Amino acid sequence: MADEKFRYWCGECDYRTPWRTESAGAEEQIEHYDRRHPGTPPGGRVELRVKKTDGVGCLVLLGVLFLLLLAAFTFRYWS
Repeated sequence: MADEKFRYWCGECDYRTPWRTESAGAEEQIEHYDRRHPGTPPGGRVELRVKKTDGVGCLVLLGVLFLLLLAAFTFRYWS
């Protein structure tokens, strides 16, 4: 599943393959052209999935917000 980062779009219609490996996506696009657009050479575009972040940025943001709230409550009761 980690290698499934290619999606092929048809140049003739709105069809697109699911996320696949490069070879599986290209093969599925060729099969689509054979079924839906016989005699037309495969075309369109290839979309490359951008690597997802691991979520550390959100964790840091939540930590900073927690510390700010803790500081706000602490200083409120010290006064």
